[in-house]
Amino acid sequence: MRRLWIALTYLVFFLLIIAPLSKMTTGAFSNGFEGFWNALTRPEALHALLMTGLVVIVVTLLNTLFGIMMALYLVRATWIGRRLKGLLNSIVDLPYAVSPVIGGLMIVLLLGPDSPLGALFEEIGVKIVYAFPGMVIATLFVTFPLMVREVMPVLQEIGSQQEEAASTLGAYGWTTFWRVTWPSIRWAVMYGVILTVARSLGEFGAVLVVSGNIMNKTQTATTLVYQDVENFNVAAAGGVALVLAAFSVGLLLLMEWTKRRKGVH
Repeated sequence: MRRLWIALTYLVFFLLIIAPLSKMTTGAFSNGFEGFWNALTRPEALHALLMTGLVVIVVTLLNTLFGIMMALYLVRATWIGRRLKGLLNSIVDLPYAVSPVIGGLMIVLLLGPDSPLGALFEEIGVKIVYAFPGMVIATLFVTFPLMVREVMPVLQEIGSQQEEAASTLGAYGWTTFWRVTWPSIRWAVMYGVILTVARSLGEFGAVLVVSGNIMNKTQTATTLVYQDVENFNVAAAGGVALVLAAFSVGLLLLMEWTKRRKGVH
């Protein structure tokens, strides 16, 4: 029975991961390397990859900053009552429970051109939905829990004794964070950054709803793959998808490297 379960596990692993990756790779090079290169150097593909990169950079920076702050508030803040902390914890986990498509729809209803807030922003010349800011908000919505859930357990494990001692000795809050808290959470932050980048690269549903998938304007790499498949341009879709998969594999290798580094230190 043990060998049977091991064989079934490897079979499922092959069917769910190896086989699709192999098929995607062969599809990307079905027209040779020249076809693969042409698929990546199309104007719409270059723009979509650039847009994806910009979204990933902005979302990662915002998620790192506000994710660390939220984790500190939920673990260290004494002015937040127990009930309020429970409510905030539930809100942080909301993207896990809500479909990204529904999250994108909520953003459209809240900040779309037909909403009061959206109309107010458009009056001052700031377009949210069907523009870059909306894509950032949608991606931030689905990635926000990643940093919080990586940092919170570490803060709970190390406790607050060292921080309280530093404060007693006269250290300011910023000094305490950089000298005491940050060395303890830096690897958790690194994990959160890697997970945020990987999730941002692959986000599709929320961005598709919020961006409108406008070619050479609000189209990301994932929505371009979707459009290519819809247009039966499977080879081009495979080329872009293969680039995203390669980035994902690189992120996994980086994750393993950070784990080894953490073990060394």
